[in-house]
Amino acid sequence: MENRKIHKIHEKFGRVVELVNELEKTPRTFGTDQLLTPSEIHLVEIVGDREETLGVTEIAGVLGVTKGAVSQNVKRLRKKGLVYKEQDPGNLSRVVVKLTSQGKVAYYSHKHWHETMDGGFKDYFHGLGEDKIDFLLDFLDRLEDFLKRAMA
Repeated sequence: MENRKIHKIHEKFGRVVELVNELEKTPRTFGTDQLLTPSEIHLVEIVGDREETLGVTEIAGVLGVTKGAVSQNVKRLRKKGLVYKEQDPGNLSRVVVKLTSQGKVAYYSHKHWHETMDGGFKDYFHGLGEDKIDFLLDFLDRLEDFLKRAMA
């Protein structure tokens, strides 16, 4: 393969990484009048996805972050009117986090956003041959390994 093409792949990959980083920093309203950071909307998603009620400890486990980080996000989301805390009727020493009606609006808007954004890729991937899917999976595995080693 030509060096020019390899250089072009490298440049394109760098731009894609920059765009992903920018997307991950960009707050959105998700159908509400409140700007929500990616970490806030992901907490809303975790609470909304679970039919059972979750406490801070369980949310931290699902997200892979500290209880302190979850507590701070819950505090911000309470101020924004998207979640509330209540005592677990089955365990009076436990507090659970639930979505308010505005929290449910944000939850469903976020789900719709993903369906809209991800839908084009699903259609594209379904149209690829198995050899291209295998190549892409191999590339992503190698990329993931590289990034893990670079962060170690």
